[in-house]
Amino acid sequence: MNGGGEEEVASSAESPQALDWKFAQVFGERTAGEEVQEVDIISAIEFDRTGDYLATGDRGGRVVLFERTDNKDHGGHRRDLERTDYPLNKHPEFRYKTEFQSHEPEFDYLKSLEIEEKINKIRWCQTANGALFLLSTNDKTIKYWKVQEKKVKKVCSMNLDSSKAVGNGPVVSPSMSISPKPHMANGGCSEKSFGCSSNDFSIPSDGVPSLHLPVVVTSHETSLVARCRRIYAHAHDYHINSISNNSDGETFISADDLRINLWNLEISNQSFNIVDVKPANMEDLTEVITSAEFHPTHCNMLAYSSSRGSIRLIDMRQSALCDRHSKLFEVQEASGSKSFFTEIIASVSDIKFAKDGRHVLSRDYMTLKLWDINMDSGPVATFQVHEHLRPKLCDLYENDSIFDKFECCLSGDGLRVATGSYSNVFRVFGCSQDSTEATMLEATKNPMKKQTPAPSKPSRSLGLTRVVRRGPENSGVDANGNPYDFTMKLLHLAWHPTENSLAIAASNSLYMYYA
Repeated sequence: MNGGGEEEVASSAESPQALDWKFAQVFGERTAGEEVQEVDIISAIEFDRTGDYLATGDRGGRVVLFERTDNKDHGGHRRDLERTDYPLNKHPEFRYKTEFQSHEPEFDYLKSLEIEEKINKIRWCQTANGALFLLSTNDKTIKYWKVQEKKVKKVCSMNLDSSKAVGNGPVVSPSMSISPKPHMANGGCSEKSFGCSSNDFSIPSDGVPSLHLPVVVTSHETSLVARCRRIYAHAHDYHINSISNNSDGETFISADDLRINLWNLEISNQSFNIVDVKPANMEDLTEVITSAEFHPTHCNMLAYSSSRGSIRLIDMRQSALCDRHSKLFEVQEASGSKSFFTEIIASVSDIKFAKDGRHVLSRDYMTLKLWDINMDSGPVATFQVHEHLRPKLCDLYENDSIFDKFECCLSGDGLRVATGSYSNVFRVFGCSQDSTEATMLEATKNPMKKQTPAPSKPSRSLGLTRVVRRGPENSGVDANGNPYDFTMKLLHLAWHPTENSLAIAASNSLYMYYA
């Protein structure tokens, strides 16, 4: 996906081949029959912009950092290898780096409300001086963290050996007396008697017996220290669902159900409300904000989604309060096809900008949709994820599964999209017009891959808009042919920014795949 072309997604000249996904590694794998603690379930996952670091947050308020290690094996030769297209035999490999407690459970006494420690979102900030910076948030409070390596220094020896001379003379016995010196009334010493100025004090040539100085200081181990630099609190009445960094490197937004606030990273006690959808009378409330994200390159633009299935693009240059959108993206449902569940399944749970900033990927309960921000007539592609669950919407409503918030992600080149489903299954789709890529894998060490049938083309389309029917036709059966397990929800996943590598959060386990 390049930003210049008119039809780069909908009509790619050459359709890429389907990727062959392989298992790379897993952290926190469960053994058979092991009971998972609620606090250990992963609730957020994010690569940094280089792809060398990965952060996860869990329901216990912890943030865990992982560092890529296979790149380091090649050191300075990495650029040379890339220049000569020398194939690297090793798959992407990460190692545990550190973890820290980001949030603690709180209680709002004014509202008699318990505030969970669960991490809702993590966003990486720009690095500086070898230190890592990131934002993490729970329902109410955002924190700005600095993670830095610090060397622990230890004193190996002191000037306790009486046989050795120290800088100010030989070490003497503590019983040795020091001859009294006459002092002036103001506490100074007599220049005539001692030959010193009022601003100088000469240490006796026989040394100071009680002064012990370190002689050798050595650096032993290196420890990682996570320090909370700033806390951004008391700005949201409702639960925070999104945070997003601006491309200017100085500001970020936080969004709850009804408002979006703009913050400066350096100022924690003040924010600006830039979007407010709260009606004067709450009985008139028809939709809430579900997700918000800054444009990757234009610092004045951001997009936010709503529970009614719409995405609004706003320009902060238009007014201080962005109550009017510059563009609206939504699919109009035919009046005859509406049902009780129509509005529920239309709610957008996540949006992501493509790296080029030209396209936006959205996830609702049933589908993935890819939008061109220059074309608001409809999505350029629609990928069916849960169409086979449509007959079970009543059951999904009764067990609250219909309200699950699945995330989505795009590859760095913009040619593929991915999202999760039930039974720990995730799906990868190709974005180009002629692509039939629709891969379904299960988050295990031995994923059972299943290619779905070629998509059926719609009989009518408007402009570049198309509907791609990509998904299993059987109802309620997973990749292994087993009935769907709605308790095993793969909600969180992230795509490496430059490579075809996926990080998948399945309950308390983190799975890594590459192609």
